[in-house]
Amino acid sequence: MSVRSLRWPRQKAFLAVVSVAVALLLALPGFFQPVAAAPSATVQFVSPAWVAERLNTNKLKILDVRTNPLAYIEGHLPGAVNIADSAYRGPNGFLPVQIWDAQKLADLFGRAGVKNSDSVLVYSDGNDILGATQVAYLLERSGVKDIAVLDGGYKGYKDAGFPVTKEYPRYSLVRFTPKDNREFRVDIKQVEQLIGKSTFVDPRPPALFSGEQQVFIRNGHIPGARNIPWPTFTEANNPNESLKNPHKLKPLSDLKAILEAKGVTPDKDVIVTCSTGREASLQYLVLKHLLKYPNVRIYEGSWTEYSASKLPVATGPDRS
Repeated sequence: MSVRSLRWPRQKAFLAVVSVAVALLLALPGFFQPVAAAPSATVQFVSPAWVAERLNTNKLKILDVRTNPLAYIEGHLPGAVNIADSAYRGPNGFLPVQIWDAQKLADLFGRAGVKNSDSVLVYSDGNDILGATQVAYLLERSGVKDIAVLDGGYKGYKDAGFPVTKEYPRYSLVRFTPKDNREFRVDIKQVEQLIGKSTFVDPRPPALFSGEQQVFIRNGHIPGARNIPWPTFTEANNPNESLKNPHKLKPLSDLKAILEAKGVTPDKDVIVTCSTGREASLQYLVLKHLLKYPNVRIYEGSWTEYSASKLPVATGPDRS
């Protein structure tokens, strides 16, 4: 009898034992369950009344991201910590105003008293809703799961008669664990592959989009991009002077109609791009979190990076 024929019965016996063991383990309650996907973040735009109800509950961390420190010192939401939206970006060895690396973002959030597990409200004022939405995006990108943007901004909150203060809150610096979720954005190499395939939305002013305004190394837009200036999403140009507020979003039905008129529908793979990634954050949050478009990402480098590349540039108005 060959050695091979001697081994075969032993192999069969071993496989039989393994099969029985696996069957017994699978029969145990809860032993085999599919791994649940990590829950996605919730980003909502909330009213001043929503915020006022949650003040002094220790359940909400508040970031005042206005760039003028004297505006914060003059008055702010109770418990709010001021850290300007400009603090989250800087030079990267070549390009200006690029988002800091994950570790530096984590250090900034921790210095503001924010932990990964916190519920965080972000607000700003004036035309700087883009600062608030940019920081909200960075919180999501860094792993925070519960994020809110104050709809109407500081002015809307104050005009509604809710409490403001000049007192500085006392809080502890905390450790924020660095995370860097790349699912929410594309880089320039991906952009090159996606031109002509994905739908690019550009919220810059028409003069920048068309290339008429000469600001960058090269001026214009990504070929095929749709120009939807960001103020069209807000009440910035409401004909009723008392209702003008660049921090107040238009009704979702209006926003949906604006997008559909440009052919930006939920079935598309949408990339939002602008000058520096800041303007893009507003439309990214609205598309993804309010209108529930399933495939939305930001091109963070935006025109600052693209204009310095050799990729194709289109000029003229939006012809979509």
